[in-house]
Amino acid sequence: MNQVQCQFYVGQLVHHHLFGYRGVVVDVDPEFQGTEEWYDQVARSRPPKDKPWYHILVHGAEHMTYVSERNLEPDPLREMISHPMIDYFFTRYEDGKYIRIMS
Repeated sequence: MNQVQCQFYVGQLVHHHLFGYRGVVVDVDPEFQGTEEWYDQVARSRPPKDKPWYHILVHGAEHMTYVSERNLEPDPLREMISHPMIDYFFTRYEDGKYIRIMS
């Protein structure tokens, strides 16, 4: 099995460089795990399916997005985000990142 190198990690703050929103990574898929229908309808820029994809809590919103690594960059602000589900995934914010809940 090939080891996939992911650029971002759970708890890291990111910025979507196409749509301009900030968020925090809550999960990482080593490759695209959505449906072909979703990809055809939503992923208009046709990012690669064989590279990492990330589940992101969007700052100032109530939804989560699914984003290809190609469209993300580290968030230069490194400030806390506001999202109603933040406490579901993380215990605290420390040194510019969120610390996830360990089960």
